[in-house]
Amino acid sequence: MTDPAPPLSDGLFRAGPGAADDGTITLVGGRSASGGRLHFPRSPVCPWTGADDVEDADLPRTGRLWAWTTVTAAPPGYSGPVPYGFGVVEFDDADGVLRVVGRLTVADAAALRFGEPMVVVAVELPTERGPVTTWAFAPDGTDRP
Repeated sequence: MTDPAPPLSDGLFRAGPGAADDGTITLVGGRSASGGRLHFPRSPVCPWTGADDVEDADLPRTGRLWAWTTVTAAPPGYSGPVPYGFGVVEFDDADGVLRVVGRLTVADAAALRFGEPMVVVAVELPTERGPVTTWAFAPDGTDRP
């Protein structure tokens, strides 16, 4: 067994229980104690209020597909597989809805539907500095990478 690739950036996510078995991870956002709203990625200052009282906050591991497309041409500097899916997943939070943009594990846009349950998973991507682990969204209940 090989070691997993290092994370794209420290602090974006952490492996959850069972992550080694099924590839699921938890995105780490931020929540301002004074404002209460969730944001991702975590920043030291709340994007909603400007307060500097942000603490780590785990995002839900499941959400709903809100928007999606298929990327058919590699963006500058990208050396990974093409085509790939790209979309927005909506997470419910006690203080509202948070939408997060990211890769989808399904490249065929016609195979997806609005509101489809999605789960956060770890994926490995090639980069100029070598492979890295990042997050993606997979249809919940399907095979995970």
